[in-house]
Amino acid sequence: MKHRNISRKRAAIAGGAVIALVGAGATFQSANASEEKPQFAVKSLTATAAGKLASTLGGDLGGDAAGSYYEAKSKALVVNVVSQQAAETVRQAGGKARLVQNSLTELKGARQTLTTKATIPGTSWAVDPVTNKVVVTADRTVKGDALKKLTGVVDGLGSKAELKKSAGEFKPFVSGGDAIMGGSSRCSLGFNVVKDGEPAFLTAGHCTESIDSWTDSDGADLGTTEVSNFPEADFGLVKYTDTSAEAPSEVNLYDGTSQEITQAGEATVGQQVTRSGSTTQVHDGEVTGLDATVNYGNGDVVNGLIETTVCAEPGDSGGALFEDTTALGLTSGGSGDCTSGGTTFFQPVPAALDAVGAEIG
Repeated sequence: MKHRNISRKRAAIAGGAVIALVGAGATFQSANASEEKPQFAVKSLTATAAGKLASTLGGDLGGDAAGSYYEAKSKALVVNVVSQQAAETVRQAGGKARLVQNSLTELKGARQTLTTKATIPGTSWAVDPVTNKVVVTADRTVKGDALKKLTGVVDGLGSKAELKKSAGEFKPFVSGGDAIMGGSSRCSLGFNVVKDGEPAFLTAGHCTESIDSWTDSDGADLGTTEVSNFPEADFGLVKYTDTSAEAPSEVNLYDGTSQEITQAGEATVGQQVTRSGSTTQVHDGEVTGLDATVNYGNGDVVNGLIETTVCAEPGDSGGALFEDTTALGLTSGGSGDCTSGGTTFFQPVPAALDAVGAEIG
């Protein structure tokens, strides 16, 4: 398959969505969203608007918050809570209130237990607001004593966690693709940005970790790595060599068109998103978790990631995750491929921009 070359005047970017509470969501049978009181109408919202409402409600609900997610079919924000008073607050704001068992604080405590007792290569965990649990995933490399240890920790968390197995292997998506090249390594450009009035771009930190100079696939000079953060987070900033070059805020859609990017935003669980990368080009999927922790097989631990059902493969690293005109994430890694599917994790763009002092141009 022929891929489009990336030059100083053509760079892939991503856009996306929202800001949301993560947390809980299980099917706690004592109450659910069907109990909406008729005097409060549920608002029809875009994913971006739902995220903003979730952020506002997160501050209002305090310890009664248990996470939220976007219900794409009904275009509604579902907010998990642990008290009737909090449910009333949600309904008054136009959201769907859902009474669940585990508070967001309890689920965060479960995550901390996993971090302390089960940081095992080949595992990941993230709060799933739909199931109201921390979903722990073990890839195919987790076996024997390691799997026994992980199972014991998850079982000890009771209703706050569940364990799943992945047929793939968690690893950063390096090598392959033809977008940006550093020596023999190849990754994908994520988003063009502006730092101190000059053009630069974001990509994955595991790409920039050991590479200083970057070229496009024709060997033309692009720029040099200015900031690199990996592990813990997964982002890097490359400053363009030609500071007068035009770095358009758009994502390559690999069909002769591009998607304009005007802002960066936080993802929302349940949000439909799109990824663009140089190996597998454009693919869609859904956000399934936020603030995910991934223990890659080489021992590198990355926190605060977006978990999705979007597929990706080696060479897509650093590529753009977006929704409409909003940049959401940078491709980090995961398991599976674009033939059989899999789980892919993304570094949130807002956190990367804040860390490097840049903004979408």
